[in-house]
Amino acid sequence: MYDELELDTLGDRKTALFIIISDTDDTFNFLVSMAYTQLFNLLCDKADDVYGGRLPVHVRCLIDECANIGQIPKLEKLVATIRSREISACLVLQAQSQLKAIYKDNSDTIIGNMDSVIFLGGKERTTLKELAETLGKETIDTFNTGESRGREVSHSLNYQKLGKELMSIDELAVLDGGKCILQLRGVRPFLSDKYDITKHPNYRYLSDADPKNAFDIEKFLNTRLKTKDGDLFDVYEVDLTDEQEGESDE
Repeated sequence: MYDELELDTLGDRKTALFIIISDTDDTFNFLVSMAYTQLFNLLCDKADDVYGGRLPVHVRCLIDECANIGQIPKLEKLVATIRSREISACLVLQAQSQLKAIYKDNSDTIIGNMDSVIFLGGKERTTLKELAETLGKETIDTFNTGESRGREVSHSLNYQKLGKELMSIDELAVLDGGKCILQLRGVRPFLSDKYDITKHPNYRYLSDADPKNAFDIEKFLNTRLKTKDGDLFDVYEVDLTDEQEGESDE
């Protein structure tokens, strides 16, 4: 009857849209996939038809627990095309194998179209192996000494240059919890400190800083529908005079 999501307007002005679902019950996961599909289609069409190819306000989709919302149809194609329309998608996964379990062979295409990848820690072997290969190798100097004894004692010294993995799988598995590895397109991967959220200027607005800031979804939804300028609706006039008189006579 009415549209309260207004997905096609997300690129017109600064807007925050929260899609909250259960992380244990996947009954309604398909609704999230439908919402993202509709969102990308509407915004791409509006960017092309109204704004000449780019939305005036960048739309960033933070898809947390991406493996728990089901498969987004044609995501491997969308991630390659939405970037030019000022739309980006940030997929958050516990392990890279989760993406392969859902999107199969298309998972490599999805990862390949991501301009940045951040590793926060983990011990899933597939993720660690691919990350170790991406980091590459470093050059190290080694030397070997030898000693032979006989009638005369002789010594030998041999210098070599070898290639060593920048970080091996076992080193990545025990990465410091306060560190992360960031890969940006065109830049060598680098080790960095995780940002201390308590130092953010807006941290005081979070429920972590003050429990009073916690968002009450039930209270928020318990509001009457309000009309907006330009909305069309039917108005009915009901006369209860005769009905009330009949009740009083009885």
